[in-house]
Amino acid sequence: MTKPYVRSDVAAFLAAGQASGALAINELPVAEARAAIRAMGQAMDLPPEPLAVVRDMACGSIPLRLYDARAARETGPLILFFHGGGFVFGDLDSHDSFCRFVAQRCDLPVLAVDYRLAPEHPFPAFAQDAEEVARWVAAGPDVLGHAPTGIVTCGDSAGGHMAILVAQRLGARPAQRPVLAQWAIYPFLGAGDDWPSFRDFGEGYMLTRAAMDWFDALCGKPEGEARYNLLLGPVPPTPLLIQTAALDPLRDPARHYADMARAAGARVVQIEAEGMIHGYVNMRAALSSAQQDVESLLAAGMALLAD
Repeated sequence: MTKPYVRSDVAAFLAAGQASGALAINELPVAEARAAIRAMGQAMDLPPEPLAVVRDMACGSIPLRLYDARAARETGPLILFFHGGGFVFGDLDSHDSFCRFVAQRCDLPVLAVDYRLAPEHPFPAFAQDAEEVARWVAAGPDVLGHAPTGIVTCGDSAGGHMAILVAQRLGARPAQRPVLAQWAIYPFLGAGDDWPSFRDFGEGYMLTRAAMDWFDALCGKPEGEARYNLLLGPVPPTPLLIQTAALDPLRDPARHYADMARAAGARVVQIEAEGMIHGYVNMRAALSSAQQDVESLLAAGMALLAD
């Protein structure tokens, strides 16, 4: 492989990480790894924006958080957000700043989901929680304060997996309101590691192959399960936005899924962040150029909804 293009802020970030000598997350006990990821996220993300509505609620035992730039809303789409973290890390606070920004910039309510995590809750816990919340939202519960016209599924990494998974599940068995679009940010597809991007970027570019193997082991990695390997699932014609990072090992499976969605008749918008690494939506303070990638993502997502 020829030497890839790396943005200057990304190159400086990677060099600082290599110089730190810190243990990789997969070399730590899960509790310590979660604490390290939490501290890193707080240091690298932008401060949260104030919003008219930031309200915690629940779907059964699944914690949720509603964000809205408006104090009251009649109706319209709702963005259902699933956080990344390899199905092992993340919660309502890890992506709080990002969810606030999405709600403000898109002028749509955002409902974040605190799904169960591995290893305490291995597969299929996350898949069950994602579908349960989506169907609950589609039923228009009063606690939301308005009845959504439909759902936009959204998420990064493992959350991008769930954004696609929910579109697949509700495409195969429709809920009371439709999935209007799926916004998948550098999604994990669960499609194995036999891809050029895994070989090219599986070491030295933030997300490593060793970490992904660790996530798989903790989650259970069920073989041949369509709720884990999304390339085996029923690809719906739901409009799809996929944003990949050029230096991400997960890049190539996501590109392939975009091709599958086109073949299934979906309108597909595919954006690639050149010179960027995995995880940038939570690193907008550490990587100044990531903010433009997020802006591009949301502009494309809103255009896809308007089509």
